[in-house]
Amino acid sequence: QLQLVESGGAMVQPGGSLRLSCAASGFTLDYVAIGWFRQAPGKEREGVSCISSNNGSTYYADSVKGRFTISRDNAKNTVYLQMNSLKPEDAAVYYCAAASYSGTYYCQIRNYDYWGQGTQVTVSS
Repeated sequence: QLQLVESGGAMVQPGGSLRLSCAASGFTLDYVAIGWFRQAPGKEREGVSCISSNNGSTYYADSVKGRFTISRDNAKNTVYLQMNSLKPEDAAVYYCAAASYSGTYYCQIRNYDYWGQGTQVTVSS
């Protein structure tokens, strides 16, 4: 059974850091696009950061560039999102997703097939 399980969400003060993890089972991450998405209350889900299935290229939303880093550990079949210098506007439910998609638009929600249950990130003083 194909499954993605996120962990690492927590409450943190502005300026703090968190590392989110997404463990995959039932398939390997080597050959899929993998991404982190987030959804804040009253807002649409948006792509935060993704890794292409083709050449491992990465995408970051402008709002997180320079602060967030996506990485993949194939041996552990796990993808991470290191989040530094967190801001209140980063607060959201963060979702991990995987896609068989191999095209250019590898961080668009519509191209993703499998989703985790989400993990809550709260940024507040």
